[in-house]
Amino acid sequence: MSDSLGRALRSLFGAVLLLLAAALLTAPTAVARPQAAAPVPAATLTEVTGFGTNPSNLQMYLYVPVNVTARPAVLVAVHYCTGSGPAMYNGTEYARLADRYGFIVVYPSVTRSSKCFDVSSPQALRRGGGSDPVGIKSMIDWTVRTYSADTGRIFVTGVSSGAMMTNVLLGDYPDVFAAGAAFAGVPFGCFATTDGSEWNSKCAGGTVIHTPQEWGNLVRNAYPGYTGPRPRMQVWHGTQDDTLRYPNFGEEIKQWTNVKGVSQTPAATDSPVSGWTRTRYGATGDRAPVEAISVQGVGHGVYSNGMGARVLKFFGLDGSGPAPDPDPQPQPGACRVTASTSAWSTGLTASLTLTNTGASAVDGWKLGFTLPAGQTITSGWGATYAPASGAVTATNSAYDGTLAPNASVSIGYQANHAGNSAAPGAFTLNGATCAAS
Repeated sequence: MSDSLGRALRSLFGAVLLLLAAALLTAPTAVARPQAAAPVPAATLTEVTGFGTNPSNLQMYLYVPVNVTARPAVLVAVHYCTGSGPAMYNGTEYARLADRYGFIVVYPSVTRSSKCFDVSSPQALRRGGGSDPVGIKSMIDWTVRTYSADTGRIFVTGVSSGAMMTNVLLGDYPDVFAAGAAFAGVPFGCFATTDGSEWNSKCAGGTVIHTPQEWGNLVRNAYPGYTGPRPRMQVWHGTQDDTLRYPNFGEEIKQWTNVKGVSQTPAATDSPVSGWTRTRYGATGDRAPVEAISVQGVGHGVYSNGMGARVLKFFGLDGSGPAPDPDPQPQPGACRVTASTSAWSTGLTASLTLTNTGASAVDGWKLGFTLPAGQTITSGWGATYAPASGAVTATNSAYDGTLAPNASVSIGYQANHAGNSAAPGAFTLNGATCAAS
């Protein structure tokens, strides 16, 4: 090699080194960035793994329509015993409805041998306690993060075991769900056991009976101290259900009307389909606080094709506009009630004054209120009272059934008590909330 060629190569090599050094000095420093969860393929049922805390090893299946909306709603569809997420996907119309309306469907799936959801353990019946509800909450959180879903429009529906889980989720996470729909279920806490068993024969047989206040307390105790909005609830049951007996339907109504603070007296009753009886509590429209549909002559398999559209109507996911606030503060109607008690060791006398503050006369009235726990009415005047405890309805007597504008009527009752001698604190007149003082 000639000296001139060597000098040229050495000069070229030096220039390359200088260029490399300059590039290294000016190149940005590599930073490890957290990877966002990858969205699933559209219009395909897809299993999602690693979605978050999952103490009972649930599986998560997700369906996202092609035309998913911006800030989509999320519907959790919970399967029955022996079922699975894919079975719920194939056996219900929620995915097809999602294609039409643009929401996302989450299908939780049990891996334990029974394929039943845990709705009975102490862990399942309290917020953040562990077991299946925690895993389902993680699925929702993952979906909200990944798709920027609307946290004000999270809903849950289920069949049988899934219906029981619907009740449980609304109790454990009232701040997460706007509404639920339960097909052939039981009230929150009805299936509770402490021996590790998944089955509660008394509850299944319809023999677990509580007052509305007692049922409501079970829900409230799942998240102690919570004072925010509570989800709306729709319940369905067949009158011939021999798996989870029909009395559970009435107990669910008692529970959720108490939780929502509305009268057990229906605000509306109709029959939208032959053999169905639909009652609405607290309001008369499609999105009442509580709606209940009894299906005559049908057994445990009460869910059938077409009912999903009625669930969406109740949720407000059917394109008819956004769902209302899940628990708007009751606005006082055209009535006011003043209540006081005079008590002794185990008894009390209560005095109630009902005033019509509206511009029209009230012709026939029913005053609804809930007695504090431990109180039982023994006698009364000015109205008939039924039942004697829990959520009570006072119905006018023959002589005081008409209330002119600004007119008042005074009624009262005597009751036994077990230490709490307070007067009721909330009242409804013919289903409308009254101001209380």
